[in-house]
Amino acid sequence: MANTLSTSKATPLAPAMRGLRKPPRKRQGPYPLWFLLIPGIIYFIFFIVPTLASFYYSFTRWDLFTATWIGIENYQTFFQEQALVIGLRNTLIYAVLTSGLKVVLGFLLALFLTSKIIARGYLRSVIFFPVLVSAIGVGITFTILMNPETGLINVALAKIGIDGPGWLTNPSLAIISIALVDVWKGVGLATVIFIAGLVSIPGEYYEAAEVDGAGKLAVIRNIMLPLARPAIASVITLSLIGGLRSFELIWSMTKGGPGFASDVIASVIYKQYQAGFYGLSTAGSVVLFLLVTIIMVPLTRWLNRGEV
Repeated sequence: MANTLSTSKATPLAPAMRGLRKPPRKRQGPYPLWFLLIPGIIYFIFFIVPTLASFYYSFTRWDLFTATWIGIENYQTFFQEQALVIGLRNTLIYAVLTSGLKVVLGFLLALFLTSKIIARGYLRSVIFFPVLVSAIGVGITFTILMNPETGLINVALAKIGIDGPGWLTNPSLAIISIALVDVWKGVGLATVIFIAGLVSIPGEYYEAAEVDGAGKLAVIRNIMLPLARPAIASVITLSLIGGLRSFELIWSMTKGGPGFASDVIASVIYKQYQAGFYGLSTAGSVVLFLLVTIIMVPLTRWLNRGEV
């Protein structure tokens, strides 16, 4: 009887006792949160702190020992510079031209290098090799090759009766010539990214297209381009950021010349720094940072929309 009563009393209490139990802890990831501490500290020291310091010093007139607050005077001076207007225009032209050509040529080369051809691995290495070469070395080499009088390019054109232009001395051609050299150097990386995107597409899609009688263009348009979208987004993002902040190749080939014809924002900033206007050059660096952010953040969100 006692056992029966105790059981009957315990039964209505059981749901209440279960309600008092602590909810099960959520399963954590494979690594504890304190693993993020050291990378977070490194990121804070080497990125957040210098970025905030740059914003502060852009409002000052400073040298290695002192800093005097002058407000937005540096920005006013920077935007009144004629070289800035030319540099901003050249930066946008350079970034759009180089990124567009890298996307188109990289995709075409990837199509070629994923097909059944002889020495495919060797050709992939040849295409990627310029990526490994120093930008300064490439710039010096092509400066010699593009010499209007003794350069190999114009000498070769003269052999077939064509009078070669001043690739780097003509103000109308200088920035375009450097952009073409940049494409030659960087298209290998775009090609490798596209190859990775194309070979990751399951073969069933191609088999289904073959059964349906789809042609090459239909396969590219309806299968390759949609499924290689992450690779396309990566190439556009990397090449456009590289184009907006380009400096080494331009400086090694023309130093922004002739005149201001091939100046970009980064070369204008460097010239101000060379002249001892440290606050002005810091303001230019902030302008470049904001320009890249304003262009790339919405573009990246648009490129990655709908991606799982």
